[in-house]
Amino acid sequence: MGMTGQRYSGELNGPVEHRRSGVGRVLVALRLVAVSAVIGAALAALVVGVILKDVPVLATGGGVLALLVLLAFLGGRRGAGRDAPPAPRTALARIEDLRATGGETADVPVTFRLTVAPEPEDERPAYRVKISQSINLVDIPAYRPRGIAVVEYHPEKPWDVRIVTRPTPEWSRRAEEAQIDSAPESTLVRDPDGGAGAWCLLVLVGLLAGAALVVLSFRGELFASGDAGGSAPKKSSSSSASRTFSTSTTVSGPSSSLLTFGRMRVTAMELEARVDSAYVTSLRIEDHRMAVRGDSARPARRDGPPAVPPVRTPPRPGP
Repeated sequence: MGMTGQRYSGELNGPVEHRRSGVGRVLVALRLVAVSAVIGAALAALVVGVILKDVPVLATGGGVLALLVLLAFLGGRRGAGRDAPPAPRTALARIEDLRATGGETADVPVTFRLTVAPEPEDERPAYRVKISQSINLVDIPAYRPRGIAVVEYHPEKPWDVRIVTRPTPEWSRRAEEAQIDSAPESTLVRDPDGGAGAWCLLVLVGLLAGAALVVLSFRGELFASGDAGGSAPKKSSSSSASRTFSTSTTVSGPSSSLLTFGRMRVTAMELEARVDSAYVTSLRIEDHRMAVRGDSARPARRDGPPAVPPVRTPPRPGP
């Protein structure tokens, strides 16, 4: 029983349907990227609002997320209220080729390339499909290239095809009598959701793009708040550090003494050339020695000379 004529009556509609499917996939991809970008922007707005303590930004991010959750909930309820999908239908298929991909167990994974010939009431031309199904090792000899097999397919998902390993006697008889021509390679159908990696990549790109847009919009405020937050620990660490210094000079000679008129001023100028007098904390003058001590970590006194304790000088020797 030949099926060539009725199977290819709609062959010219195949490329048109394929183009429509391609356009639909592009639209789905664009919608997925747009929704992912909105979610990424909302999450970034929440983070930026918390960092900057900006209530409007925080409220905007939270409101957008709440709206998306509400829309997803309503969409799920609407999808649940639809009619149940049609039951799978039985048809005949020509085995173009098959290849076993494993053999460690009794059920061997086999990759089939089929030409499915839907029933006339489906008003769909024959098409090609590639499937993978586990077949018992005993039943594999029953499937050979150019042979006819009984399959089940979903009218709304033509790529969802399963070989019926135990068909009814009527379908077994029809498979033995049928002759199905091969469909062109251009009629090959694929699962639009089969490329899960590509869809995940689109979601990731959308999330990052939306988050980057929000972060770049507030980059000035974010960097300013980061600098202000990082300067406080630096200031405290510098104030806790301390470095003291001391230096002295000695005058020698039996007739040299700091108590001699003019000698003390010259010696003090020599010490001032060595250290910054703004950080001096103490000054000690003896008969032949002058010493200063200071702390370079203390705030410098710029409005006047450093405050030093009273100068202690030894008593002048009697006559």
